[in-house]
Amino acid sequence: MSFQLSSLMTLWVTYINLGISPEFLTSWGHAFLLAWPAAGMISFFTSPLAKSITEKVLQ
Repeated sequence: MSFQLSSLMTLWVTYINLGISPEFLTSWGHAFLLAWPAAGMISFFTSPLAKSITEKVLQ
């Protein structure tokens, strides 16, 4: 989940900031490598809260 979200969000933000340019793939790759570990840690620590909220909503 964190891989997919990081890939799509960094792709989108890099596209918004640079458009399709010669440095697009390099910039996107750099942004992704910084974002993925952060997204993984955030997902790991917030998933229990998200699960709890989901269970309460579905009851």
